[in-house]
Amino acid sequence: MGRRACTFRQADLARALKAAKAAGAEVARVEIDRDGKLVMVMGKGEGGDVSPGLNEWDTVLGTNDGADKT
Repeated sequence: MGRRACTFRQADLARALKAAKAAGAEVARVEIDRDGKLVMVMGKGEGGDVSPGLNEWDTVLGTNDGADKT
């Protein structure tokens, strides 16, 4: 299976973020799907730590690679 052509460019995201900022919106998150569709979630976000931390697979696999080492 070969690589697919790039459907999203960094300039596309930069343009969308600039437009949102000009409109006075605060972007909490941006999602980009495989087809190149940009989804911008507006708002302050869910807050809290954005680091990955532990997830359920860390426990299942017995790894702590995602754990915060503070």
